[in-house]
Amino acid sequence: MTPKTQSLLRFSLTAVVVVIAALIAIAMWRHYMYSPWTREGRLRAEVVRVAADVSGPVTGVSVQDNQQVKRGDVLFTIDEERYRNALAQARGNLAAAQAAARAAGASIQAASAGAAQQSVNAARYELQYQRRERIAGSLISEESRSDARSAAQAARAGVAQAQASRQQASAAQQQALAAVEQAQAALATAELNLERTQVRAPVDGYVTNLEVRQGDYASAGAARLALIDTDSFWVYGYFEETKLSQLHVGDGAKIELMSGQTLHGHIESIAHGITDADSPTGTDLLANVNPTYNWVRLAQRIPVRIRLDAGTVHDGIVLANGMTATVVVEARG
Repeated sequence: MTPKTQSLLRFSLTAVVVVIAALIAIAMWRHYMYSPWTREGRLRAEVVRVAADVSGPVTGVSVQDNQQVKRGDVLFTIDEERYRNALAQARGNLAAAQAAARAAGASIQAASAGAAQQSVNAARYELQYQRRERIAGSLISEESRSDARSAAQAARAGVAQAQASRQQASAAQQQALAAVEQAQAALATAELNLERTQVRAPVDGYVTNLEVRQGDYASAGAARLALIDTDSFWVYGYFEETKLSQLHVGDGAKIELMSGQTLHGHIESIAHGITDADSPTGTDLLANVNPTYNWVRLAQRIPVRIRLDAGTVHDGIVLANGMTATVVVEARG
């Protein structure tokens, strides 16, 4: 083989290697820049902030940090004594209100009976007055007629007074019945408060960052521990905006955890907005545009929510809110 042939062969081999390397580099670059995958994946879950519904000292803690609990399990207990006393008082108030309502009902019956008696008397006196008015001449004195007229008028006034008393008794009964309803509502609230002294898990999950201790004072509405909902895990993949055209709702996705375990899911939704850090709103509500310009512009990361498939989480896979993952979306077709 002549030196010229050897030189040509070496040049050809070098050219082939360079071309192959260039093609591989271009393919890798296109895969890295435009293929629908990202290393910026985060495992997320619903975090329930558990708070007491009533205030009081904590008399017992029934769970430990990182313990798995079921929906309805008791997490911790508030002092029950004052709420038992409030329940007893509410029951007494209800009994008193019911007694007052019964008394008001009896008053209505008495007022009705009195009104009926007054009506009978008024009818009798009115009849007597009319009979005396029909008697002509001196068979009956003028004084007798005047007495009959006065008696009839007094009887009519008695009827009006009896009707007013009956209306007043009816109003008193309505007020007493309203007081009974208020007492019943107060009793239901007292029963609910006593029941809520036991703070229970609202979902199945894991107790996280347990900071409540026996003897602490728990204020109503103040979160005392976090509960990770085990049935709510999903994945947020932060994809570059250059790759969004290849992502569609319903596309399959493979999630590779840093532990080496693999999950599967589907794209559930794609975010339609992120904060524009380069153009914040000024104090006068106008855009605060940065006068400088960066020549190197990085593609924005857009959150893509991925729902985990049923059955993809099997025994041996430990999921925790905030874990890092690589997300690879399966191309359509």
